Amino acid sequence: MKPYPFFSIIIPTYNRAGFLKIAVDSVLAQTYTDFEIIIVDDGSRDGTKKTAETYIDTSSAIRYIYQENKGPAAARNAGLAAAQGEWICFLDSDDRFRINKLAAANDYIKKYPDYKIFHTEELWYRNSGLLTQRACHKKPHGFVFPQAVKLCCISISTAAAHKTVFSSVGNFDESLPACEDYDFWLRASARYPVYLIPQFLTIKEGGHSDQRSKHYPAMDKFRIYSLTKILESNTLDNEQHGAALRELKRKCAIYMQGAQKRGKISEAERCKELIDKLTK
Repeated sequence: MKPYPFFSIIIPTYNRAGFLKIAVDSVLAQTYTDFEIIIVDDGSRDGTKKTAETYIDTSSAIRYIYQENKGPAAARNAGLAAAQGEWICFLDSDDRFRINKLAAANDYIKKYPDYKIFHTEELWYRNSGLLTQRACHKKPHGFVFPQAVKLCCISISTAAAHKTVFSSVGNFDESLPACEDYDFWLRASARYPVYLIPQFLTIKEGGHSDQRSKHYPAMDKFRIYSLTKILESNTLDNEQHGAALRELKRKCAIYMQGAQKRGKISEAERCKELIDKLTK
């Protein structure tokens, strides 16, 4: 018997007891069963703990971690610290896997051993209705850094990454209250190619009131921080540096325009100073 599972499925959650059951059940229903589930409760005040405990009583493959509320990056990192699997998957608690998600991931991992990051197509639902994805959301394959600077082109709930990716590029930035996945995929895609499994294997359920984007409408503020950080890291080649700088200029221009409209002149000036600094 293997001492460690092949996959660690990390499910960070905060006040989503109802969604959590759907997410966990979708993992337990997988046709491929060499996995562990790590539920990281980021300080929930609803029935999340009770929901998690009903699973712990019936399955040794599930662990529950509680921490004071620190945000999604810290919750993901707590799951990483506890994970024993060779490959790491994340599943947001309002998402779910299709029944063959892990089997397909395992097949492609075996078939393409040179890749350390895989992701899949996904279906989007809102209020039980299927959403049409725009062209800009088309999933990329290969060296995807030019796409990753523009938007978070790898959905966290679709991905499987080898544990060495995290030791190589670092974990999630806990200073970010949102866009921590965008920040991580910038670092990861700058170093590793990504394999797209051409199957719709994750289902995302959007439109509910507690999504991070509803609490932080000016998300480009966090993306500007991440782009600045990676530009100053001296880890990018010339092509990557050019792509990141162009996108930073674009995002800063949009953010400056919004800041000026809101009367936040100092924020607009900081963006201009940042661009001046990085283009010297």
